[in-house]
Amino acid sequence: MRSEVQADIDGDTLYYGKYLSPSGTAAFPVLLLEAVTAHDDDWLINSLGQPGYHLERYPRRTPSGGWTTAKVPYSAAETLGEGEFNRFYVRGLCLRALADGVDSLRVERVKEVANPRQESEQLRGTLVNATALLADLREHPGVDTALGVPSGPNSGLSVELP
Repeated sequence: MRSEVQADIDGDTLYYGKYLSPSGTAAFPVLLLEAVTAHDDDWLINSLGQPGYHLERYPRRTPSGGWTTAKVPYSAAETLGEGEFNRFYVRGLCLRALADGVDSLRVERVKEVANPRQESEQLRGTLVNATALLADLREHPGVDTALGVPSGPNSGLSVELP
């Protein structure tokens, strides 16, 4: 995981989301490296939730095409921290699987959600090629991937060795 985080930092492809303040943006790479090295996603979420790390408001388009400002969601730290930690966990597990000669990983729910998305439920239990998944996650930082794993913010899905 650490080598994958460092590669994104070095390549200037790390995903920061849209709600971090300048101080949050500066702290995020350090916090993410610390989390994947010595802690977990809960530690990262708590660290990102510190005062001053998120904007209070952000610009948002209106339906008429103009602009307004909206309040940053209270769950911003959780969404970014959990999502990015999981993405790097999946990338690390892909590397481990490939090093061990395992070609595929199984998609599973790792967090219960109140209303699971239909597309998430359809992915559960399916096998995904580790090489393709790793390439997809490296190529598509953030939330949208071609293979749909993980399947968006707060999906509760990850992968495991079969």
